[in-house]
Amino acid sequence: VDSMARQMKAEREKRANILEAEGFRQAAILKADGEKQAAILEAEGKREAAYREAEARERLAEAEAKATTMVSDAIAGGDINAINYFVANKYVEALKEMAHSPNQKVLMLPFEATGILGSLAGIAEIAKSAFDKSAANPPPPPSRAPPPVMR
Repeated sequence: VDSMARQMKAEREKRANILEAEGFRQAAILKADGEKQAAILEAEGKREAAYREAEARERLAEAEAKATTMVSDAIAGGDINAINYFVANKYVEALKEMAHSPNQKVLMLPFEATGILGSLAGIAEIAKSAFDKSAANPPPPPSRAPPPVMR
């Protein structure tokens, strides 16, 4: 009777060890599968973000090219406001860069800085005429291509 009890106890311990090992195995498999899915989703997210960023850069470049063309046409037509636009735009960009300097404490502007206000009026005139022209001739909707497949 004693040896039978020990044999039954050993058999129960054996089954318990097998079940415990199987549980550890399943947990490891599920953890690895979860990490794999997370890596896939992260890669897909990065790919989609890169695609959208490239699309935004492309649209910005198109808009900048259109603005440059419009200003060039205005300059060719003898519109002084177009020249003022370029000057004011460069002036504002330079001021922005100086203001964002990490060690900048004081920003000194020359007295001629007030002349930028006159240039801003030129910008408003060009923008107004550009909006009037674009309202008369709306651009065709942009085509949406699917994101490229990366392997």
